[in-house]
Amino acid sequence: MNDLNRAIGDISSIRMQVARSTEFRGYGPATLAATGLFAVAAGAAQALWLPDPAGHVSTYLAIWIATAVVSAALIGTQMRARTHRVHSGLANEMIFMAVEQFLPAAAAGTLLTFVLARYIPGVVWMLPGLWQIVFSLGVFSSCRFLPRPMLAAGAWYLFTGLACIALAGNRALSPWAMAVPYGTGQFLVAGVLWYSIREAEDEE
Repeated sequence: MNDLNRAIGDISSIRMQVARSTEFRGYGPATLAATGLFAVAAGAAQALWLPDPAGHVSTYLAIWIATAVVSAALIGTQMRARTHRVHSGLANEMIFMAVEQFLPAAAAGTLLTFVLARYIPGVVWMLPGLWQIVFSLGVFSSCRFLPRPMLAAGAWYLFTGLACIALAGNRALSPWAMAVPYGTGQFLVAGVLWYSIREAEDEE
């Protein structure tokens, strides 16, 4: 029985090693582009219905947290279906690896939001920039199993996050301080994935 358990453990380790050395193709370009459109729509909604975000921080947070949750749910649902189709036998390992890479950044962003909103509301204007910087770290962490040009998307989010913080004060709560970085960034991510998929298909 011990030999059987050891063999099962060895097989599992081998599968994880293979997964870690395989380029992840579970993210769909169209889905990532759709999340960029969600960001633009959320920015337009904020511009239309929330002209004073600094005076209604809870509403501001609700708009962007809801957008993030919907986007994450869409990406997660599509990623699971696509990974089982593209990676077949290694699907579970590939999904675990993708979540493992991005989860620390997502957790850090969530905790930052809670702490600043709950204990230091006067600096909530920093959240858009911090969200983008934390998101860039998640992208950089995921680049080890994504196409190399994805580094450009990580650099974009890092740059826009720093630019948002440089705005300082309530200007950083402008709807376009979120809509433009995430709209453009997600389209950039979608473009990199689309090009990578086309390139892989041509090689096959």
